[in-house]
Amino acid sequence: MATYAVNPDAVAHCRALIDKRQYVLDSDWGDVQPDAEAQNAYLERHSWDEYAAWHLGLTEGANDETKARHAFVYGDLRRVHRSGLIACVYRAAEWRHKKVELAAHDLLQHLDRTAGIE
Repeated sequence: MATYAVNPDAVAHCRALIDKRQYVLDSDWGDVQPDAEAQNAYLERHSWDEYAAWHLGLTEGANDETKARHAFVYGDLRRVHRSGLIACVYRAAEWRHKKVELAAHDLLQHLDRTAGIE
């Protein structure tokens, strides 16, 4: 099983987007999660660092500047999706990636506070 480190740049990017109210509260993650085509299109216009900022996990041992290096995407490459953060919490918890789970959970709580969800 792969192991993951928390990507601190992604955590900061997500928090900044939330603070700027660049989020979607209600979406079906299965419909809005960026697929391979959307990720490839994004990489044609953006750097690997910008791509990495959308992924809360970094696969340990994977080469930099590869998709395999990046895991736990939380947005549609434009905005944070609450459903994306919930998916990150769930998947990380399911596979016992505790640090990623807690980072995603903290961001979800920050989003809910910012959006006035109690």
